[in-house]
Parts: sequence; C-alpha cells; structure tokens
Amino acid sequence: MRAIGIIPARMASTRFPGKPLAPLCGIPMLGHVYHRSRMCEELDALYVATCDKEIVEYVESIGGEAVMTADTHERCGDRVAEALLTIESGGRPKPDVVVLIQGDEPLVRPEMIRESLAPLRDNPSVRIVNLMGDIESEDAWRDPNEVKVVVDPRGFAVYFSREPIPSKKKWAGDIPMKKQICIIPHRRDFLLEFTGLEPTPLEKIESVDMMRVIEHGYKVKMVQTAYRVQSVDTPADLADAEKIMAQDPLLPSYS
Repeated sequence: MRAIGIIPARMASTRFPGKPLAPLCGIPMLGHVYHRSRMCEELDALYVATCDKEIVEYVESIGGEAVMTADTHERCGDRVAEALLTIESGGRPKPDVVVLIQGDEPLVRPEMIRESLAPLRDNPSVRIVNLMGDIESEDAWRDPNEVKVVVDPRGFAVYFSREPIPSKKKWAGDIPMKKQICIIPHRRDFLLEFTGLEPTPLEKIESVDMMRVIEHGYKVKMVQTAYRVQSVDTPADLADAEKIMAQDPLLPSYS
C-alpha cells in the first residue's frame, strides 16, 4: 500500500493569523509537524500544501517539498486534493492512500500515523479514517475549538460537533468524551470523490469536513490513540503545546 502524507497549512487563520510559522520551542510549529511526520516509515513521501510563499520558503529551507494551491479553499480536504493532482501531474506515481496531517498538530507522532493507516491496510471496504483521543477535562469538552465525536459499537463515527456531545443532561454517569485528531487517511480515489461532493448543511453548521462524508452516506472509521496531543487553534493553545513539547522525547532528534 503506497501512502503519502500531505500537510495543509495557510497563514490566514481566522483565530490565529500566521499560526504555521509561530515559534514553538524555537521551531516554527509547521516544522514540528513536518519533521515528526517524516519519521513515519509507512509514508512513501511527504508534502506541504499551501497558498503562501512564506510557507513554501520555510518548507524548502528544511529540505521539504511544498505544493502551491489556490487561496480560495475553505476546507483542508479540498486543498489536499488539489495538491495531490499537482503532484501526480508532475509524474509522481499515484498513491493508494493520502494521509491528511493537519498543520496545527505539532505533537503528532509517527506511531499515530501508523495507527491510522491500519484499517485501510486490513479492510478494503474502509475509505476514510480519523484518529480520536480522550478529552481530559470538561472545559475541553465544552471548548468549541475541540471537535467532538461519538461512535457506534463498530468504531464508525455517528456525528462530529463543536458542541459537547453526547449530552449529560439526562445521564448522571460517566460518558465517553472523545475528540477528533486531524490525522485523516483517505483512499486516493475517495479523496477526489469527496471533493466533488456537494457541501452539506451539517458540515456548514459544525464547520467539520467529516460531516460531508456522513451526510452523503459514507462511513468514517475512527481509531483510538493513547498518545496525548495538543492541537493549536489560539495563542493560548500554543503556550500549552510548548509546555508539553518541552518534555517530548522526539524533540531532540530534529531540534
């Protein structure tokens, strides 16, 4: 199974402009994502998809390869699909799987990418996978920047939301608080099919790409990871990520 990784990144983040190049332990955040993803031996190639020249220059300065895309994409999956077609038009072999690795996951680990690829390798009927992790506090569960997910007994997503789901209003016991982690492998053809699907009402309401998949009748396989991550949506998140990163065992290998 030939798999490539594509990291979508742009400077014009609404909540945190310039986020990809914001310094984290002395390295731009995007650099952490790139170096750590490159450690995954199951990726045959790794690219950054961006509409910003500053990001292209940075990626090339660390020996990476960047692909320019349009600046009109509202969804990261659309940016990744455009980058894929550009890569293939340059004569690169078509991959079987494209792993979208969000550029604001600086604590990504190679093992997490490996975990996410397993269902695609083991089950030909699986088209798309998301990682998920435990939400560690009720504050995080209520944070709209954390995308929550509920799953069925077979591990497929039922719904994604920025609201706290499932509800505690009629349940006094513990509930499974799970969050989406944006490491998302797609079968190559399904990625291109996804971008051709009409955006859907719940996708727009929740601002979550995966709702488009579900609303069009497809299944999203979820894989639990035990690794702790800190996605970065705000400067406060960056400060939290820096505290964790300072003790991270992978950091010395590329800093």
